Amino acid sequence: MTLEGDQKLLRVFVGEADRWKGVPLYEAIVNEARALGMAGATVVKGFMGFGAKAHIHTAKLLELSLDLPVIVEIVDTEERVARLLPKLSEMVKEGLVTEEKVRVHIYRA
Repeated sequence: MTLEGDQKLLRVFVGEADRWKGVPLYEAIVNEARALGMAGATVVKGFMGFGAKAHIHTAKLLELSLDLPVIVEIVDTEERVARLLPKLSEMVKEGLVTEEKVRVHIYRA
C-alpha cells in the first residue's frame, strides 16, 4: 500500500476499561481498522486525563485508576477514514473522535 502526501489522522480518545462486545474498545477499533484494510493503527495509553464528565483519570499510585485514557491513532486516506467513522459512531459510547489533515512523508513496511 502506498500512503504519501495529504492524508487524514483519526484520533479516538476512550477509556482503558471501555468495552465493545466483550473486548477492550481500543482493541476492537484496531481490529475494525484492520478488517477495513486500513494502513495501520497505534494505541497509546495515557497517564492522566479527563473528558466530558470532568472526572480525573490518573495513574498516581495512591489514586490508581482502572480506567486510564487511551488514544487510538490511525493515518489513512480520507476515503478509508470515512468508511470507519460510522462504525466508530456505533462503538464509542463515551469518548472523543477527531480528524485532521496530515502530510505523510514516509510509510514503509
